[in-house]
Amino acid sequence: MSLALSVAKNRLFNLKRDRAAFVLAFVLPVAFFTIFAAIFSGSGRSSTSRIPVAVVDEDGSANSKRLVAALKADAGLDVRTAPAAKEPGAAAPPPYTAATAEQAVHAGDFSVALVIPKGFGERPIAFGGSGQASLHVLADSSDPVAPQVLQGLLQRAAMTALPGAMAREGMAEVDRWSGGLTAEQKARMEDALRAIDAPRPPGQEEPPARARNANGGLVAVDVRDVVGKAKRNPTVTFYAAGLGVMFLLFSATGAGGALIEEAESGTLDRILSTRVSMATLLLGKLVYLAAVGVVQLALMFVWGALFFGLELVPHLAGFAVMTVATALASSAFGLMLASVCRTRMQLVAVANLAILLMSAIGGSFYPRYLMSPKLQRFGLITINAWAIDGFQKIFWRDEPVWSVWPQVLVLVAASAVFILIARRVARKWELA
Repeated sequence: MSLALSVAKNRLFNLKRDRAAFVLAFVLPVAFFTIFAAIFSGSGRSSTSRIPVAVVDEDGSANSKRLVAALKADAGLDVRTAPAAKEPGAAAPPPYTAATAEQAVHAGDFSVALVIPKGFGERPIAFGGSGQASLHVLADSSDPVAPQVLQGLLQRAAMTALPGAMAREGMAEVDRWSGGLTAEQKARMEDALRAIDAPRPPGQEEPPARARNANGGLVAVDVRDVVGKAKRNPTVTFYAAGLGVMFLLFSATGAGGALIEEAESGTLDRILSTRVSMATLLLGKLVYLAAVGVVQLALMFVWGALFFGLELVPHLAGFAVMTVATALASSAFGLMLASVCRTRMQLVAVANLAILLMSAIGGSFYPRYLMSPKLQRFGLITINAWAIDGFQKIFWRDEPVWSVWPQVLVLVAASAVFILIARRVARKWELA
């Protein structure tokens, strides 16, 4: 037993000295747990993760205004009736229309929009389900959660904001099925309804409305997908881009580790003794790794097109642009890590930690639109987020090639920064 304890003690000392093994054993699991706990703790669409929704009130009636006010007061929604001003102090943009709200959903500014049509205020609630103007929900089908949540919150808002409309509809049903109300009864009912509709003094809450037990809901809602309605397999695009970028980072980092092996074996010294400079060597490796990355991503998307219905051919130009930019950024990132690390094992530990965390918060494992707003913004520091956003624009939203210029610009700029850092750190091998 004493010998066994000595062996265990020796292995503990080795683990303490082996930073790579220490990171993989203790740091990576905790970091991964923290990331996923943060993701899923905000994925329930709670008050900390409000759904942005563009609202268009074409009716402009008292009832429609009450409904919009109730939606604005709902803690689960972030209601916006007009685009935000581009600069502080600038003139307020015009309110959303049905057309501009649909464009905003198509552009990815919102997952869902609500249009209150003309005539809604005349009969917002119909217990029989006929003669009622339907609310129009415009949805991005890549986010199946937001339309469902909005429909539920619309019913709740109708119960709290339209008690007068509910009472009038109830009175109409009583008049219809009871053989008719007398003039005096109708006058009394109208007095009571006017009291219900009267504005409440500040600080006085509305009386609680009683929910109706019906499958159709108080207000009629129709949902129309404006993005992705013709896609045969909408999740393939997301996973082709997300997993493709993650494995591209792994392969680029692994291949970039050849730089460390060359330095340890003395091959790097012999290369630098020729006319090849360190800058030229790094540039050559970048071109090689980027070319391999392009082939890897192409293989991933071609496989998806052949077996899973991914629409590659109509988007070849955009795919080519995003693939080259993503491959450059991933390859430069791999060379930077290889230059910073001292040994191959250290590179393995650092690469695993960095790439898995980047993939988690960047959206390779879990869609970023389901994360909390703070985590979505934090994810923009990763290559994954910008690459996936670009591929989604091309394949999901069918946007033209020029629309991905922000993603391409960020990826190319990141490539330049990474390769400059790699060149700066690689001076240690020139001076050795």
